[in-house]
Amino acid sequence: MRRLDDPATATHVLDDAGLRTLYSYPDDLTRPWIRINFVSSLDGAVAVEGRSGALGSPSDRRVFGLLRELADVVLVGAGTARAEGYGGARTSEVTRQRRVAAGLSPVPPIAVVTSSGNLDPGLRLFTDTTVPTVVFTSRRAPESALTALRDAGADVRVIADRDIDGATLTAAVADAGWTRVLCEGGPSLFGRLIVDGVVDELCLTWAPVLAAGDAGRIATAPTAVVTGMRPAHIVADDDGTVLTRWIRVAAASDDR
Repeated sequence: MRRLDDPATATHVLDDAGLRTLYSYPDDLTRPWIRINFVSSLDGAVAVEGRSGALGSPSDRRVFGLLRELADVVLVGAGTARAEGYGGARTSEVTRQRRVAAGLSPVPPIAVVTSSGNLDPGLRLFTDTTVPTVVFTSRRAPESALTALRDAGADVRVIADRDIDGATLTAAVADAGWTRVLCEGGPSLFGRLIVDGVVDELCLTWAPVLAAGDAGRIATAPTAVVTGMRPAHIVADDDGTVLTRWIRVAAASDDR
């Protein structure tokens, strides 16, 4: 992979250390920094036959793993967790050592966002994990469902009366002591976070394919909210995959 936006390094092949530098979180964070990661086809499809994995490439998977390595926590909406067959948090021993050396926990937990609590306790999220999966939910979730999730090993946290908005979710993440936040979607959760003004960064990969089909876009919401973004870097792989990082305008100085 090579940078396209920096002529001085355009011929340099990026190794893992270089990528870690490019994707590092801001230093000395005092609040959660919400980073979103998505992959899309060139014609805007967020998935093929309901799953984003078909759009992945070796370089996208490489950065996907790197972003998880750098994060305190991985946020995901319940619908995406079900559709993508999410498992719990796992890392290699080498990755654990790098995380600990960087002052992070050995393994970043998966935190699922679901106001309804509608999650099957038999999902791999709870049966195939090295640390408990966190469930952010609301008081409208049936207590029986939450009890079943707790019995399955989930760390259930009721953070809202009904719907979970961006401010409430950010506050819950801050209460947990997490500042380096990676959100992997899905589109509804991403859209809600945009509308609520809490997205700091988007890492967007364009897969070098056309997909057609009826797949939606990477963010959906009932209301349109325009959020200014500036490019941080543009990286390309030899197979045509383009990986970009975008920072919300003034996000670095925003102490919301």
